[in-house]
Amino acid sequence: MPLDPTKHADWEIAEDAEKTMKTVYQLGEELGLEKEELLPYGHYVAKIDYMKVLNRMKDVPDGKYIDVTAITPTPLGEGKSTSLVGLVQGMGKRGKNVIACIRQPSGGPTMNVKGSAAGGGLAQCIPLTEFSLGLTGDINAIMNAHNLAMVATTSRIQHEFNYSDKFLAKQGLTRLDIDPRNVEMKWIMDFCAQALRNIIIGLGGKSDGFMMNSGFAIAVSSEVMAILSVATDLKDMRERMGKIVVAYDKKGNPVTTADLDVDGAMTAWMVEALNPNLMQTLEGQPCFVHAGPFANIAIGQNSIISDRVALKLGDYVCTESGFAADIGFEKFWNLKCRISGLKPHCAVLVATIRALKCHGGAPIPIPGQPLHDSYKEENVDLVEKGCSNLLHLIEVIKKSGMSPVVCINAFYTDTDKEIEAVRKLAGEAGARVALSRHWEHGGEGALEFADAVAEACEEESDFKFLYELETPLRDRIHKIATEVYGADGVEYSPEALQKAERMEKDPEIQKLGTCMVKTHLSLSDNPALKGVPKGWKLFVRDILTYKGAGFVVPVAGSISLMPGTGSNPAYRRVDVDVESGKVKGVF
Repeated sequence: MPLDPTKHADWEIAEDAEKTMKTVYQLGEELGLEKEELLPYGHYVAKIDYMKVLNRMKDVPDGKYIDVTAITPTPLGEGKSTSLVGLVQGMGKRGKNVIACIRQPSGGPTMNVKGSAAGGGLAQCIPLTEFSLGLTGDINAIMNAHNLAMVATTSRIQHEFNYSDKFLAKQGLTRLDIDPRNVEMKWIMDFCAQALRNIIIGLGGKSDGFMMNSGFAIAVSSEVMAILSVATDLKDMRERMGKIVVAYDKKGNPVTTADLDVDGAMTAWMVEALNPNLMQTLEGQPCFVHAGPFANIAIGQNSIISDRVALKLGDYVCTESGFAADIGFEKFWNLKCRISGLKPHCAVLVATIRALKCHGGAPIPIPGQPLHDSYKEENVDLVEKGCSNLLHLIEVIKKSGMSPVVCINAFYTDTDKEIEAVRKLAGEAGARVALSRHWEHGGEGALEFADAVAEACEEESDFKFLYELETPLRDRIHKIATEVYGADGVEYSPEALQKAERMEKDPEIQKLGTCMVKTHLSLSDNPALKGVPKGWKLFVRDILTYKGAGFVVPVAGSISLMPGTGSNPAYRRVDVDVESGKVKGVF
């Protein structure tokens, strides 16, 4: 019997389940993988040689494709990963051949306040420690590839400043004339380190580099991570890597990684990272883990490669979009599906009574502090008011041509009347509604949820994009702001407006998708505004260009690409049992 999640921490439940988990060899055999397609990293984690699988199974029909997203979360999250794992376990209980496709956690949230996104309770991905602390090194490869581009950029600026054209020519170099005030890339690391957002580098003498402003972003916001998410194979990745814009020259022309002759070496770091990682749920269903989180500051999707492999091996594939449907699902819908050519059969919208109460007016929960009493006591009125956010996002998903399945991710403190209020309002909005108690009961608690999703997958849908790539950039941003976020319009900083006008005149940039950067804690660009804010305009303060990934990236509000670490971070509770070597405290 699994441990009781009301009495045991997630890491204790995972550690107990890991005593009897399947080996990767068992998982590979059950998936129908051939021996050379499985690349073990120990006994319980492996990579999958995606090209061998896709080549062998190219004529096999794809399974059903299911995206899991959520309503606007509280700072504590909505349990989206937990719900996806619970759904997979529930479908497994029904005898379905089902695969989970989730994202690798970032060390930032894992060591901060949000946890590793492995799921929770009796709906987790295991082994938990390997999942949470680096896995097979994909994020490390991304950091090395990205930071190598920064090394190439900063050293080139230094050498061009210190040496003549004649000297550079002897080295086989032409002067790029990079403007040190217009370097678009920053360094990256996989922690939330607010002290590194803005720094000065090159202090010292001539041999210590060129003194200039710089800074750090979190690793998963890197364009290299975005490329891992959307690349279809190594050739595609290699081509994309050379298109990354690192800076601009003094005439305003872009300088790319190809201009710096660093794109090949960057790709070399990423070869093994292209292969998806294989793990399992607590109940033994396969989990493909690939690419990273943070749909608020990145694309926030697991990789197209992992989805394509899973769709050949499974009858049902549950993939995850980061944060809420206004950002995670919107990017799945208009970016990932456009690039992959894949069309989903079903979208799941996860909601908790806790978040609905928050949207209805209850005090915003603060990580590390006790919940307000309003979250512990029955309050149907707060739930009904908060359903405005749920109903808005149901309509957003409907714009894609699909009708969502609303999953009520139940906590054991939720009451029947509160749950019934959500059922009624979501049902009246035209959504299927399923109660799921996967956190407390695993797959057995998710049977209603699994049945609703399987039923939805048999429905015909008319999947369509929100905008076409021919739509001018500012018109696209306006459409996303008004039709997805509910804004009255868009305002631009002078710098962002200037960039937008320039980009709209560039046919090459006009072909790129639009990857919004916005807070995940509100439909608006103000994280304090809950429910469905009215009478506001989206403020775009900057626009970045990710030509390698294929995105234009408008940055809204005050959000930063380097999150901060809170006052009561998770690392305070992580330790190692020195006798057994087991890590404890990761959640």
